[in-house]
Amino acid sequence: MPLTPDLTGRDDLLAEAGQHPYARLTAGDRVRAYAQDGALVWTSHGPVGPVAASLGEAAAAVALFARLAAADLLDGGVWLHLPRAGRDVTAALRPELHDDWDFLWTTVPPAAHPGEQAVEALGPDDHDGIAAVLDGALPDSTSRPGDPRVRQWYGIREAGRIVAVAGDRSGNGVGFLAGIAVATGAQGRGHGAALTTAVTRRLVAEFGISSLGVMSDNTGAIRLYQRLGYTETMARSTVRLPS
Repeated sequence: MPLTPDLTGRDDLLAEAGQHPYARLTAGDRVRAYAQDGALVWTSHGPVGPVAASLGEAAAAVALFARLAAADLLDGGVWLHLPRAGRDVTAALRPELHDDWDFLWTTVPPAAHPGEQAVEALGPDDHDGIAAVLDGALPDSTSRPGDPRVRQWYGIREAGRIVAVAGDRSGNGVGFLAGIAVATGAQGRGHGAALTTAVTRRLVAEFGISSLGVMSDNTGAIRLYQRLGYTETMARSTVRLPS
């Protein structure tokens, strides 16, 4: 029997998802959604290509994605964004990579933070400096200078050199911070907190919400973000299909 979507279109998906901020952020154009056994999965197209995401029961989401893959309705090499799922659960997809991370969000602007006045918007001439910070402190970041998803880079300088960066990767009416990194030689001075505070306040003012993703084993960063008001959280797993 052909696998046909239960929902089509962003509005129908968001209604089914209860306007969840993760669904709002990830659902782009040409949405096709499937619901089964407590899971809601969807495919759509974003600024850099196909998106495949889900909410609900992890094993059911994996099973749905496996059916979509078997029906050639998923692109090879695409990342699948899942509710937190163990590697034994995602093994059915034969993924090339598996990452566990947390999606955090806040709707409350943070209190002022010392050093926040040093945060500035960065431009194309700063791309090499941004890349240098990311290469040293966050080499696996998928947010990079030139990424069309990044609306604006922000940073902090010391003696004219960029030592902390963060990207505003907001989309679909949801504020989203990405690529938050502090150069290894400048850590422990409050730059990460100052930068996150300043950009979070901008995003909450613009969208009413700011969100970010952080690897689940980065407990220090998670504690920092929670102190800054990111107390809403959802455990996630992301796997990449074989290409």
